[in-house]
Amino acid sequence: TVVPERLVGYGRRHLGVQREFTICLDQSGSMATSVVYASIMAGVMASLRSLRTSLVAYSTDVVDLTEALADPVDVIFGTQLGGGTNTSPALEYCRRTITRPSAAVLILISDLYDFSPERMLEHVARIQGDGVQVVVLLALSDDGLPSYNHKVAASLGAMGVPAFGCTPDAFPGLIAAAIQGDDLGRWAEQQASQ
Repeated sequence: TVVPERLVGYGRRHLGVQREFTICLDQSGSMATSVVYASIMAGVMASLRSLRTSLVAYSTDVVDLTEALADPVDVIFGTQLGGGTNTSPALEYCRRTITRPSAAVLILISDLYDFSPERMLEHVARIQGDGVQVVVLLALSDDGLPSYNHKVAASLGAMGVPAFGCTPDAFPGLIAAAIQGDDLGRWAEQQASQ
């Protein structure tokens, strides 16, 4: 696939734009394909000088993989699939690492099957309140068709947080839309209608 090259090409054309991307990655066993693709994409994003990219993986523990982003293989081997899903501590960790909320996008990659969905939604609301744009990818997979917690996704939608599945081919477009400050909910709707 040519996805990494497309992402790098886009970044090189927009070097003057400074954006902060934090990827918060659910590494529970159900997210295996998403973990691989997210690791590769985060590595590509980290190579772009115009972006400040962080990668935080979690299940019941939180692991900051940002320092390993120079080598996606290290990132993949740094994740440990399995275990439960406790998103709140990971979101709180990400919130503390974001330096410029008004120029930041937090991408939560999760199927939303969480120990405490209510706490997770509270953390998302706090991050939004800081001025961070939040988007949830329910899967990052070849078919982009996730199995996910529909009730939590609906709650996120009511908060103005787009939650949708994404293919690796569509991911560069998502990043481009975020860099340009586009409405990511509208972008997701346009992708679904294609």
